[in-house]
Amino acid sequence: MGVARDLLYSGESRSYPRSLFCSEKTMSEYLSGKKIGPGPIQPDVTLTELIDSVFEAYNAARLREACHLFVQKMLAEDVTVGFSLTGALTPAGLGMSCLVPLIERGFIDWIVSTGANLYHDVHFGLGLSMHRGDPQVSDVRLRQEGVVRIYDIFFDYEVLLSTDRFFRELIRAPEFQKGMSTAEFHYKIGKYMAERERILDTEGKSLLASAYRHQVPVYTSSPGDSSIGMNIAAEALRGNKLLLDVSRDVNETAAIVLAAKRSGGKSAVLILGGGSPKNFILQTEPQIQEVLGIEEKGHDYYLQVTDARPDTGGLSGATPAEAVTWGKVDADGLSDAVVCYLDFTIALPLLTAYALANHPGRPPKNLYERLPGMMQDLEEEAARVGR
Repeated sequence: MGVARDLLYSGESRSYPRSLFCSEKTMSEYLSGKKIGPGPIQPDVTLTELIDSVFEAYNAARLREACHLFVQKMLAEDVTVGFSLTGALTPAGLGMSCLVPLIERGFIDWIVSTGANLYHDVHFGLGLSMHRGDPQVSDVRLRQEGVVRIYDIFFDYEVLLSTDRFFRELIRAPEFQKGMSTAEFHYKIGKYMAERERILDTEGKSLLASAYRHQVPVYTSSPGDSSIGMNIAAEALRGNKLLLDVSRDVNETAAIVLAAKRSGGKSAVLILGGGSPKNFILQTEPQIQEVLGIEEKGHDYYLQVTDARPDTGGLSGATPAEAVTWGKVDADGLSDAVVCYLDFTIALPLLTAYALANHPGRPPKNLYERLPGMMQDLEEEAARVGR
């Protein structure tokens, strides 16, 4: 203890053998990472500085890695970026605050979403309002007063009725009296939403309107599982001929991924949450390889934000390494796979702000208008395999 006490308490300058402080052996390669030592946060710190310099470990570090993967690799011009959206994030304003700016910058090329996200997105395009609320209040009292709750988001029951009327009125139009993919259906809805935004001066509020303007295909993996599907079903009872063709959805999404690869580019997926949209965006590769028998290797880049655990067996927690065994993710790309165990209502705004600050806009890929050509290429390649 004598030397140690001298080191701690002596004011004299002394020279001690290096062996007292560290081993003479060669430093492990595992210690080659940047040393942790962030400076104090300053009042004028930027978001980029905060993420790059202060998010050093744990899930903060995973978010830093996600930002770097997204900006440095996924947003290369030859990468086709698909987003999957779970639950109901649009009522929280994340559609207009994050997804619309990402679409407008060319950072989102195609989308798979729950129907709930798209149904609630329409509220804003129609000029209807959602409100902050207290999740601890009596739900019986809210029901009595005609208030609907999504955790701490409150809105008037009339918002649902008005949106239902909007959808029923639209799908009675002649252009909807046929079978179509959900991408075509949402593109047509987006056209009307864009016009409503123009009339109401609400441009930038609707995800579907923005997707229409930028030719971003939007799919729903379970079209009956939302109020949109419920209204389509109600109109079917009255003889409406609209049928959403899920088989076309499966093949179109596979065609998008195959076209990205066959053009010499790469395919990236950014998964918010999990569930059915996650599976639908990832099953494109098994559809190509396992079912159609076309030689392929899996998605090149994988980024997921989830709060689900992998050990319960639920898909939302399934890891990219597990996805490799299905052919969903390229085994050579596991080093370019990041999972953030975070609430995506926190992670998405940070990721969006980081991307907008650190990457120029990309030319839009206009995938919707290219779907017929991509489908033809898929059909021809599948025919050559002849499975």
